[in-house]
Amino acid sequence: MTCTERKIAAVSPELQVRALPPGTVDHRVGMWHERLGLGTSAVPLMNLYQGEHWVQTRLLLETARAAGFSPRLWVASAGLGLQPASASFPAYAATFSPRHHDTVAPTGVDRRLWWKALGRRMGTPRLADLGGRRSVLLVLSEGYANVLEGEVRELAGTGDEVVLVGGAGDVEGIHRIRADGSLRSALGGTMTGLNARMASAWLSRCADGRLISPTTKGVWTRWVNRVRIEERHNRVPMTDAQVKSYIGKAVLDHPGSSRTRLHRMLRDSGKACEQKRFAQLFAEMMGEQ
Repeated sequence: MTCTERKIAAVSPELQVRALPPGTVDHRVGMWHERLGLGTSAVPLMNLYQGEHWVQTRLLLETARAAGFSPRLWVASAGLGLQPASASFPAYAATFSPRHHDTVAPTGVDRRLWWKALGRRMGTPRLADLGGRRSVLLVLSEGYANVLEGEVRELAGTGDEVVLVGGAGDVEGIHRIRADGSLRSALGGTMTGLNARMASAWLSRCADGRLISPTTKGVWTRWVNRVRIEERHNRVPMTDAQVKSYIGKAVLDHPGSSRTRLHRMLRDSGKACEQKRFAQLFAEMMGEQ
């Protein structure tokens, strides 16, 4: 699973990526690693994260057990690398979202370099190490899937049973379940927790003690075809001034939230603002241009 932006404790300034000085990726990763070691009040990752996505992650473990699996949860984190959920760390702020204040790098190439360098510093395993005659269920957003693309392909080459929920594209050797907003009505919740809910729905249909089987694929396809509802929104248009006013208030009410999350919150409230336009107005409000 990917980590979440929301944490149970406030993040100290030195554990916010925005506080790192400019430099090469390796230099910044080295400084970040040192700061993590100086952090206090470490909390098990299972208890550190908050929000709908993480609530659904906890429920996903229960669903896996009910389906006959003995799950081990690992967290993919821009600030920690690949970690078991039992590992303890202080609250931190790091993300792969390119326009966020705490993005680890502005480009896709540098975000991949950060992930590799962080893994070396932290001594964390690669995704392929989680396989080895074990089934692997990956629940990844598009952003994380892009950064971990090389490791996902490496895992696919192990021959293990691998299911990817979400992701950025199909990978040969992996059964991918694309994020599907038309299932939100059947699954409940918001788009934030959709991938985790879809993963639970898949696990609840697993047959014969396997993560992938013809029976499960058939049951899943028939269920999706039966419950899929294409959502149509009659959102209220907003002027530039209204959007900027919303951004100013939302940034104060939800500190540390990414532009993408604020845009999603705006749309969920029934208001309309095209993504590119919202990004431009957000940049103006945040003084990035």
